Amino acid sequence: MGTLLGFDYGTKKIGIAVGQTLTGTATPLTTLRAIQQKPDWTKISLLIEEWRPEALIVGLPYDMDDAEAEIAPLARRFARQLEGRYRLPVHMTDERLTSQIARQELGRAAKNYEELDAIAAKLILETWLSERQ
Repeated sequence: MGTLLGFDYGTKKIGIAVGQTLTGTATPLTTLRAIQQKPDWTKISLLIEEWRPEALIVGLPYDMDDAEAEIAPLARRFARQLEGRYRLPVHMTDERLTSQIARQELGRAAKNYEELDAIAAKLILETWLSERQ
């Protein structure tokens, strides 16, 4: 039982959400922009310090034909970097369709697409939690 952080990895932005194993729910936290095409490790460290998660969940991108998406190796690398830096368990889960569902949750008229990646991270985390229950 505890807190988890979920990540929707992208080369330009990373959405982050927080979730609870007790409730099986998650909440979007923030979207961090990459710094010189690298994750903003300073801000990620601050979030890990603040939330003290027991594990980290990273979305693994798949295409609709069940093949890993082109960005999947980069998401796997990001997951390995998280594990190496923070010495926390890192799990990956299928993130297929999370961005489309996040767009629906955000609504067609919404202008703040910065929230999109954080909502996708919430969906990634909730997918992982629901698969464990």
